[in-house]
Amino acid sequence: MIRALCLAALLVLAMAAPAAAHNVTAGADLRFAQTIAGAEVTVVIKGTSRVPGPLRIGVIAYEPVAGPAVALEVRSVEDGRTVTGTARAAADPAYTALRVERTGPHELKLSAGDEVAVLPFRVLVDRGSPGDFLIYGGLFVAALLLVGGLLTGALTRPGPAMGLAAVSAAGVTVAAMVIVFEPQLPPAPPDGAAPAVTTAGGRPYAQARVATEPARPAAGEEFTLRIDLVDGSTGRPVDDLVVHHEALAHAIVTSEDGRFFRHVHPLRTAPGRLEVRLRADRPGRYFAHAELEREDSGGQLATTSFEIGTEEIGTGETGTGGEVTTSTSPDVEAAPVLRPAVPVAGRPATIELTAPAGVRPWLGMTGHLIVRDQDGSFLGHIHEMGTPGPRLRFTFSFPEPGRYLAWAQYAVSGRIVTAPFTVDVTEGGR
Repeated sequence: MIRALCLAALLVLAMAAPAAAHNVTAGADLRFAQTIAGAEVTVVIKGTSRVPGPLRIGVIAYEPVAGPAVALEVRSVEDGRTVTGTARAAADPAYTALRVERTGPHELKLSAGDEVAVLPFRVLVDRGSPGDFLIYGGLFVAALLLVGGLLTGALTRPGPAMGLAAVSAAGVTVAAMVIVFEPQLPPAPPDGAAPAVTTAGGRPYAQARVATEPARPAAGEEFTLRIDLVDGSTGRPVDDLVVHHEALAHAIVTSEDGRFFRHVHPLRTAPGRLEVRLRADRPGRYFAHAELEREDSGGQLATTSFEIGTEEIGTGETGTGGEVTTSTSPDVEAAPVLRPAVPVAGRPATIELTAPAGVRPWLGMTGHLIVRDQDGSFLGHIHEMGTPGPRLRFTFSFPEPGRYLAWAQYAVSGRIVTAPFTVDVTEGGR
């Protein structure tokens, strides 16, 4: 009996490999793309394994950020406790450690220049599986009883020793059963996780209003693109956006002729409100497309158009709304190559772009391709899924025949490169 118990214990220990993480959110990094102080940055909140403890925050710069270091403020939503610090935005940032005292909902206030973003997040710590307690507790109890049984058998009668051995066997059996059946059990939520809320059929799309302030900006004048999100069933602001492709929202702003293009990431300035500052130097009609995703709802696209007035009040500087032309960018080594050369509507086409050395991931991807039709009614956002290298490849099926405006984007040290071009799509044969 004792030999059998020892063998069972050894087998259980051999099977008890380190448990895989049940919730990838706990301990994982959070990344928020932001367009702030006229530059593209990504705020990284490193995962933490213990609380109270340090929370490390860094700011990755993809474009030079004007002004001094970015100011950081982390506030616990539950008790209001606040800690502050600064971080230098850089291509390879040094992380600032701010001490947090509890798990749960927090807000990170990010200040650069005269702009402020407030990013909601949760401090999560993996509490471990309930099965771990049963596994290791069962083995520990079994080991104690096994030793006690050996000593009892050696010093007294064998009856009590056999009883201890039987209980020890029960402990080993419980541990073995937990190891076998635990993967089939639902994982325990980490400490600090939001309460599970199930909405029948999922949440509805947010009612999104996209507008500019002022309503009719002048050419050369800085203006704010504002996105207000409301839940139609309650009338309350929608503040449950999911971070997708490392941003709460992606906004694409283009002029009707395609000569102006901006791919930006609005700041959350209040619950249900996103804002980004822009400047356009040419009058005319502009389109704004905002991609966002509400929790338990799905992705949606909010659109609007607006006019830039003819009165030029600026000095001619492009500021935060740098203009691009439809010719190939000087940063791009060659024009994009299409296969087939004239894509057919409804059929996959491949677009290849030669990139310089040093391409770095941006928004979690090697490259991005934005496609818009002539009248602004359609927008496509496609990703290059490969490893950074000299060739970027996109695959896309254009929905209808006609002319499309396209912009390929990727990041290199110190800048985001945009390659604008046009694509003529023919109608497919029957």
